[in-house]
Amino acid sequence: MIQNNYQGALQHPLRTGFNARSTTTDIIKGIDLSGKTAIVTGGNTGIGLETAKTLAAAGATVIVPARNLEKARVNLEGIAHVEIEVMDIMDPASIDAFAEKFLASGRPLHLLINNAGIMWVPLRRDQRGIESQLATNYIGQFHLTARLWPALKQANGARVVNVSSLGHHMSAFNFDDPNFEHRAYETLQAYGQSKTASNLFSLELDNRAQHYNVRAYSVHPGSIAGTELGREASVELFQQMGFLDENGNMRPEVLATLKTIPQGAATTVWAATSSQLNGIGGVYCEDGDIAALLSSDATLHQSGVQPYSLDEHNAKRLWTLTEEMTGILFSVK
Repeated sequence: MIQNNYQGALQHPLRTGFNARSTTTDIIKGIDLSGKTAIVTGGNTGIGLETAKTLAAAGATVIVPARNLEKARVNLEGIAHVEIEVMDIMDPASIDAFAEKFLASGRPLHLLINNAGIMWVPLRRDQRGIESQLATNYIGQFHLTARLWPALKQANGARVVNVSSLGHHMSAFNFDDPNFEHRAYETLQAYGQSKTASNLFSLELDNRAQHYNVRAYSVHPGSIAGTELGREASVELFQQMGFLDENGNMRPEVLATLKTIPQGAATTVWAATSSQLNGIGGVYCEDGDIAALLSSDATLHQSGVQPYSLDEHNAKRLWTLTEEMTGILFSVK
């Protein structure tokens, strides 16, 4: 029977036994991925690198598409079962070329980890005029998944994991002006709506794709120390978010909640591999479990998923809008 997570129908924690301190080693214990093929975008740095290493160590062949091949080769050196290919997630032609090469190999795709992302950057646009955080954090996920759909379907048991963020609390998706053409640019709102879009995409993709034994999930990794994600953000922005005090120092209460990179990648690996999610899809996950659904009047919390990012109408509307914005018809059949 087809079940979906529209309006958070399946958004109930499973009490998995994992938590915010669980690591990728905890998650992958006892799991054998021999014979499986995975693609991990952003897989040469931060939690993407940890995800790629973990999946490869469990026996999967892991393809890491990267814009900077030299950097990727250095960071992935010595890791068995890893292949590096060129791709720029903000360049539509680059996504198409990467996908075409993979499809030509004839291999099924068991795991697609859409991990690449940017955060809190100045106003930039891609060649289509799409705001850069939306283009990277969501449009790239949609485009790559659409192009790789034949290989996902071929796997007859695939999962798509879209790395989202608690930052979706910062903004619902603005259907009237998604690219900040008629309003002042606010980088936090841009980031928030890009992550809300990622959640809505996971929701709608799962509903359409489960007919073909493909399930989709969105994941909040947590606030993580030691990544490059916030490299362009100003001190003032981190102060505005409450991470830094007036002297620019990390607040102790924030420092206490930061995850290590193996802890930050743990929920991605869980969503990609855990049998606890068999028969369940379209859910937003955090801390190695399905997250709690917040009330509709909730503001920014430390955990949980906002109802507007699991709304059926929003999800279907965004799918159609994305096809119009990109010219990519993603027909799941």
